[in-house]
Amino acid sequence: MYQFLNDLLQFNFLQHALLSGILASVACGVIGTFVVVRRITYIAGGISHTVLGGMGAALYLQSVYHWESLNPIYGAVVAALLAAVVIGLVSLRAKQREDTVIGALWAVGMAVGILFISRTPGYNSDLMSYLFGNILLVSADDLWLLVGLDILVLGLGIVFYNQFLAVCFDEEFARLRGLRVDFYYLLLLCLTSLTVVVLVTVVGIIMVIALLTLPTAIAGFFSKSLKHMMVLSSLFCMAFTTSGIVLSYGPNFPTGATTIVIAGAAYLMLIVFKGLAGLRRSGLDR
Repeated sequence: MYQFLNDLLQFNFLQHALLSGILASVACGVIGTFVVVRRITYIAGGISHTVLGGMGAALYLQSVYHWESLNPIYGAVVAALLAAVVIGLVSLRAKQREDTVIGALWAVGMAVGILFISRTPGYNSDLMSYLFGNILLVSADDLWLLVGLDILVLGLGIVFYNQFLAVCFDEEFARLRGLRVDFYYLLLLCLTSLTVVVLVTVVGIIMVIALLTLPTAIAGFFSKSLKHMMVLSSLFCMAFTTSGIVLSYGPNFPTGATTIVIAGAAYLMLIVFKGLAGLRRSGLDR
C-alpha cells in the first residue's frame, strides 16, 4: 500500500487509472441500474463483444493508412452504437429470434476484430489488453474522451429518467399513455453501448458485464428506490475499481481481473450472509 501511494504521487499513469475508474463508475451506476432492472444484460453482453470489431478496424486504419488521430475508442463507439440499433430494431420489429441475432453479432464482432488486429503490424500483442483491459494504459486524451462520454450518458440518463423508468417497469402502460416506447428503448440501448465503451477501458471486453451488473446487484440489497440504487451502484463501482488498482499494483496482477474478483467476492459474501440471516430468522420463527 505504501509503495502504491508513493508511486501515485509520482506517476501520471496511476493517476489516470484512478480517474478513469471513477469516471467509468458514474456511467456504470446509472446505466447498470437500468440494465439490471430491464433485464437486458444479455443484450449488453452482445454489444460489449461487438466492440472488438470497431476497435480492431480503428487500429488497422491507424497503422496501415496512418490515421494517427483515429483513437480505437472511436471505433468502439461506432461498433457499439450500430450493434445497439440492430439488436433494438430486431427486438422491436423483426420476427427473427432475438437471442440468435445477438449471438451472431457477438461472434461476428469478435471475429472481425481479431482479423483486423491480426493484419495490423505491431498490434497483435494488444489483443489481450482489449479483451481483459489495462486501465494503467489510459492516457490523458482517453480521459477527456471518457469525460465526454460520461457527460452524455449521465446527462441523457437524468433528462429522460422518467421515460426510462416507464420503459423498464411497465412498457404496456407507457404505450397506453402515449409514450414513444420504441424510441426510448433504442435510446437506452445506445446509452448502454456507450457505457460499455467506457467500461472496456477499465476491465476489458470480456468482463464488462460483470462490472455493469455486480455493483448494481449489490446496491439492490440496500436500496429503497431506483435513484438510491444508482448512487450506491456508482459508489460500489468506484470502490471496486479503486481497490482493484491498489491490490493488483504490488503483485503485478491484471487489474481488470482483480477488480472483477473483488466485486464477485463481495456479491457472493453478501448472498451467503443474507441466506444465513434468512435461515436464522426462519429458525427463530419456529
